[in-house]
Amino acid sequence: MIFPVEVKVNIEGTVDDAVSALLPSQPRKSERRIWFAEDHSGVEEGRLPLLDGGVIVRFRSGDGPDDLTAKLRPSEESQLVGRWSRPFEFEPESLEYRVEGDWSGKRRVLAASAEMERPPGSLLGAVQPGVDAALGLSVIQRQFIDQCARPALQINRLIALGPINAQKWSDVKLGELDVNLERWTVVTHLRPGDGSLLDFLEVSIRVKPKGDDTQKAFESRVERKQRELEETVRGSGVTISELRENKTQRVLTALSAAARSG
Repeated sequence: MIFPVEVKVNIEGTVDDAVSALLPSQPRKSERRIWFAEDHSGVEEGRLPLLDGGVIVRFRSGDGPDDLTAKLRPSEESQLVGRWSRPFEFEPESLEYRVEGDWSGKRRVLAASAEMERPPGSLLGAVQPGVDAALGLSVIQRQFIDQCARPALQINRLIALGPINAQKWSDVKLGELDVNLERWTVVTHLRPGDGSLLDFLEVSIRVKPKGDDTQKAFESRVERKQRELEETVRGSGVTISELRENKTQRVLTALSAAARSG
């Protein structure tokens, strides 16, 4: 099966300057707070077992409904077994299951996400200090992780790390492309009174397969779109980051260190 691909570039340098260069007219944005859940014991020991095992558990709350996502990234198509081999929607739990490519620079992986929508503010209790964030996961999201995560992981006694302040601009015209921009900002405290600011900007497009696409033809089209995105961003005077770690890895590493020191 041919899956859509999200193509991303991460911005290096001063984010305020990049936002001004890419969004001169400042279109409407949405604002949310994000938390990522990790294994509590692992964080205490300086490890990130879920992230290292390719499992991401993300809570979001803010403008619009809350949502909770269980994601496998990177994943292999072979591990997406049974009902998880292709996208679907599960209405009783307002759950959407997606499978798509995730391309950033030379990094190309497959990501599978089971996203559950909930009423505004309803997930905030699950991310409070001392609460097991695993309790927020639905039965079907647990089934997804249990059946598809490789290696198998125990999803219990999770700690929510965050919040991260997120701003998103959707369907923005950049050159000939319609792009999404997302900014993450978080202050981590390794010691009382000692704060470190993390500030990231990501620019992305989504490329969908067409009815007559072969896998090779679709990948060639995505590669062309990736080059166009990178050239357009650089043409705006913005530098693209060459770091291997994505923003989720960088943020979780910093937040887990801050949680241990606190």
